[in-house]
Amino acid sequence: MSKLTQIAAGIAVFAASAMSAHAEKWDMPMAYSATNFHSATGAQFAECVTLGTGGALEITTHPGGSLYSGAEIKRAIQTGQVNIGERLLSGHQNENALFGFDSVPFLATSFADSEKLWEVAKGPLTEVLNGQNLHLLYSVPWPGQGLYFDREVNTTADAKGIKFRSYNAASARMAELMGMLPVQIEAAEISQAFATGVAQGMVSSGSTGYDRKVWESLSHYYSADAWMPRNYVMVNLDAWNGLDEGTQNVINGCSAIAEYAGDWRSIQYTDFTVNELAKNGMATGPVSDELGAELRAIGETMTAEWLEAAGDAGKAIVDAYKAAQ
Repeated sequence: MSKLTQIAAGIAVFAASAMSAHAEKWDMPMAYSATNFHSATGAQFAECVTLGTGGALEITTHPGGSLYSGAEIKRAIQTGQVNIGERLLSGHQNENALFGFDSVPFLATSFADSEKLWEVAKGPLTEVLNGQNLHLLYSVPWPGQGLYFDREVNTTADAKGIKFRSYNAASARMAELMGMLPVQIEAAEISQAFATGVAQGMVSSGSTGYDRKVWESLSHYYSADAWMPRNYVMVNLDAWNGLDEGTQNVINGCSAIAEYAGDWRSIQYTDFTVNELAKNGMATGPVSDELGAELRAIGETMTAEWLEAAGDAGKAIVDAYKAAQ
């Protein structure tokens, strides 16, 4: 049997023997809309755990920032306000530069390279999270990040002064280096921000644009594969340590299935969502040669800044990733 088949079989065996007389209920906040592939993967993970434990542990997802906003989710898990949740860790790069390893511009621009980078960063990142009372379960990458605007942009000069939605340190710094004005906006607020002119552009995947129907306010999408940030599902470490071994095994099995399914969805979603942007009237295509060259120069500046902030730990991740190429 394949690894995933073995995992699924193990979950089924545990479910058959589990007792739900003392069911425990966990709420799982998620920042993105219910239709987003990350949220769909999380919902199936939650169902897997609930079924796999025979209802002994019931997980309910709360997408779209309905329980906690994206910026609040990590802290809520750390402090035990909720036991589990999903968060884009690069949004907390100000706490620890390692959280931004997946948003170093043009370091890993394909799914294969993203996976290699994740493999070398997973250990150090897990240690950092453990020190914050968090236990990492699984991680899924977003598709490559492109640029959205409400106008044609072929050079950084064309973008000067644009109010640019940022979601982490990398997106805010890119905006600054391009002469734009970064505005911190959570995923759940994107549609309203563009509709009201609070923001006029962003760097994000085709997935986010499709989910939020940004064609209602924006006109252009330029593929750039600037970076491939990841979402992470984490559990409060105290809550994790309080689970019996059988329940932990089920969660680990469901996490492996979710990571595999999420990776596949992200790959499949890439072309589909960009095509949908075009079908709904947006101009789509690669960045111009001039803008591409300017972005690569900006990427070199941001990479140097990140390596300085991340120190030896960051350098070790980049060196190990390059050695694996």
